[in-house]
Amino acid sequence: MPHNPISGTRYKGSNAIWLTMQCRDDPRWMTYKQAKGIDAQVRKGQHGTIVQYWKLFDKIDKKDDSGKKILGADGKPIKVTVKLDKPRVFSSVVFNAEQIEGLPELEVKTLPEWQRHERAEKILQNSGVPIHHDQYDNAYYSPSTDSIHLPTRNQFETADSFYTVACHEICHSSGHSSRLNRDMTGRFGDESYAKEELRAEIGSLMLGDELQIGHEFGQHAAYVDHWVKVLQDDPKEILRASRDAENICNFVMKLEYENRHAQVKQQSGTLALILDDQSVTKSSSQAFQAELD
Repeated sequence: MPHNPISGTRYKGSNAIWLTMQCRDDPRWMTYKQAKGIDAQVRKGQHGTIVQYWKLFDKIDKKDDSGKKILGADGKPIKVTVKLDKPRVFSSVVFNAEQIEGLPELEVKTLPEWQRHERAEKILQNSGVPIHHDQYDNAYYSPSTDSIHLPTRNQFETADSFYTVACHEICHSSGHSSRLNRDMTGRFGDESYAKEELRAEIGSLMLGDELQIGHEFGQHAAYVDHWVKVLQDDPKEILRASRDAENICNFVMKLEYENRHAQVKQQSGTLALILDDQSVTKSSSQAFQAELD
């Protein structure tokens, strides 16, 4: 997915989709100033691509009841975060690495197969959604039973293909009322169904990049006509879909982290209990020895 190697950030939501749609082979994007800052140069005649940022919060000086600024221990005004009444939109022009001279070759750090599959497997296990291998050539998530239905693993050409399809359905399951609570009432052909598929498709695209398992359109290509109609009726739907897809990806990726965090916390708790037991045993032994003496 598109990212900025100078700031170290990955473009999100509609910016990520917009930059991906530029069909560049290199995922690195940066401003003219950033390129110049590392002794690189945008080629003459190249046109940049506009990205937008929405600022919802701002930091202002904290003041007392009389309107005087409150200073911190360092003598500088203390800042507080406030929500803006109206979001501010900022635009920036970025250039792809293919348009810039003097950049180092792209380095892709590929995870070993066992590691990316292990991460994907943890997400499936930690999702809390039952997975049934009861299909032949179909895969779907059932909101009514909160369950995923897939073919058996050996029916997929590769392990990556299996995890790609499974993670797409995990993206759908995130819409359950107990999770991100999206509209899951639509049926194939409905507008709401097409919208949900669009969100899950973009979400699984982002997820596939994060896990390095790739992405396959597969049977989801059948929804293209429905997506076209939805976007023709409301072009801004792609912005909402991209935003929701970002939330989906973040939600699913947290499944791996939260479980690992819980395990560490549990292990820490177990260790504390063991130490407490040892402490009690030691204290009891000392008390018993004192009585003997």
